[in-house]
Amino acid sequence: MSARDVIPWVWITWFVSWWIAAFVRNRTVARATEGSIAYRVVSVIGAILIFAPFSRRVVPAWLAWRLSAPVAWALVIVSAIGFLFTWWARVHLGRLWSSGVVRREGHHVVDSGPYRLVRHPIYTGISLAAFASAVIEGSGISLAGAAVLTLGFYSKARVEERFLKAELGDGYAQYAARTPMLIPFV
Repeated sequence: MSARDVIPWVWITWFVSWWIAAFVRNRTVARATEGSIAYRVVSVIGAILIFAPFSRRVVPAWLAWRLSAPVAWALVIVSAIGFLFTWWARVHLGRLWSSGVVRREGHHVVDSGPYRLVRHPIYTGISLAAFASAVIEGSGISLAGAAVLTLGFYSKARVEERFLKAELGDGYAQYAARTPMLIPFV
C-alpha cells in the first residue's frame, strides 16, 4: 500500500469523526446570513480537485510528479498533523463549535490552546492537510484544488471575522488585533 492509497483514508477518517462530533454543541442564538453557500461550494470543489482521479492524465507532464516513498509518507504524517491540529481546536472549542457561522449559547472569545496561535486553527489544519495531500497526489490540478479549498476557508474566515466582531464586540476585535488569522507567527 502506498501513501497515495492511504491519504484518502486519512481524510475519510477525519471527516467521519468530525461529522459524528457535530452533534455535541450548544444551542444556536444567532446566525450569519452572508455567503454561507459560496464558501462551502468553493471548499467542496477544492476538495474534489485534490483527489480528482483524472488529474494526472489531463495536465502536461511538467505539472505532474511522483514522490519517493519516504517523502510521500512524511507528507501523510504532515496531513495527519494538520487534522490533529483541527481536533485540538475542536476539543478546545467544545460545545461552541459549529460548521456554520453562528453564535452559540454562552459564546465567548476563545484565545487559548491553538487559538493562541491563530484565530482559525481548524481552517489552518485543514489547509495544511490539503496541501500535503495535493503534493502526494502529484499534479498541478491537486495543488490548485488545495488552493481553492484554502480560498473557501479563507472566505469563510472573513465572514466569521465580521460576524464575531459584531456579535462579541471589543473582546473579539482585541483578540483579532493580537492573533494572526490563519498562519502562525505571521
